[in-house]
Amino acid sequence: MVQRGDIKATNLFREIHEQPRVLSRLLKKSGDPIRRIADELARRDIGWLFIAARGTSDNAATYAKYLFASVNRLPTSLAAPSLYTVYRRPPRLANALVIGISQSGEALDVLEVVKKGKAQGNPTLAITNNPSSPLAKAADFSIDIDVGTEQSVAATKSYTAQLTALAALSSCLSGDEARMESLKAVPDLVRQALSLEEEIAQVVQRYRYMDSCAVLARGFNYANAFEFSLKLKELTYVVAEPYSSVDFLHGPIAIIETGFPVFLIAPKGKVSPGLLDLTSKLAERGSEIVSISNDRKLLSKSTRAFRLPGDMQEWFSPIPAIVPAQLFSMYLSAAKGYHPDRPRGLKKITLTR
Repeated sequence: MVQRGDIKATNLFREIHEQPRVLSRLLKKSGDPIRRIADELARRDIGWLFIAARGTSDNAATYAKYLFASVNRLPTSLAAPSLYTVYRRPPRLANALVIGISQSGEALDVLEVVKKGKAQGNPTLAITNNPSSPLAKAADFSIDIDVGTEQSVAATKSYTAQLTALAALSSCLSGDEARMESLKAVPDLVRQALSLEEEIAQVVQRYRYMDSCAVLARGFNYANAFEFSLKLKELTYVVAEPYSSVDFLHGPIAIIETGFPVFLIAPKGKVSPGLLDLTSKLAERGSEIVSISNDRKLLSKSTRAFRLPGDMQEWFSPIPAIVPAQLFSMYLSAAKGYHPDRPRGLKKITLTR
């Protein structure tokens, strides 16, 4: 068990708090290499993106699905790696950029997707924390997220770095230098989100007996619904179910009863009106609504509210918006009497085929 006073000694605490520095370094060191990759890809006949990933990296891939389709008008599909490693029936790809995302670069099924994509004549890209890994070596291009050793089993800094790398690549591919320039605000926005820590540490005590909840988001932040729910599952053993806020209305809302916890990740943007309407529906049913947002109206309708920095663009808002969720999961783990660095039955690298 980790007492609150000892939580600062954990790897998870340290890595969550490293994120502003890690992201600042990534943007400074990798800006030019990512531009060169984008310039080379622009000379290829790329019509869409095909991305393979697992776990937290798969959640980053979900962000990419919205990002590249919206900003670059490139349809983006997430691979089913079992088609490659179990069924041995890989789909035929044409004019795709095949991307493998893996913190370790050792995920065998992700590697197989990249290898087969390359064998079919498609350009391939690895996004990894290990530039000498099998994945990085197999791909035509590689982006090193350079987060340093991530010792905590629960990924935090590698996730935000993957999101940042994807945002930078999308910006460079768009040819809009203003987008790349706007990303420079991200490390400070993450730093501001970390300032919610004391408030979050106090609030989690209310939820130490929670055993189930729903986590909702939409659009660019849909990926964060999955990432937050994953952190709650692996650190606190809560049955946390992620949904698109719209999908939640198509049946799952029936689970709501008085006091049922619903977490909303809802930075202000084009999806705000729908999320605000959903918040009203949840409140009418007596839900315990915990929101992570910078939308004042939505925050005012919530049972508990964590206010994000106000000045952020929706397309990169998932990067600072996940930070309060990381802190909440860490402190709730300790409040429940668990050790955030030692989630049961898990290890840092999971090799799947």
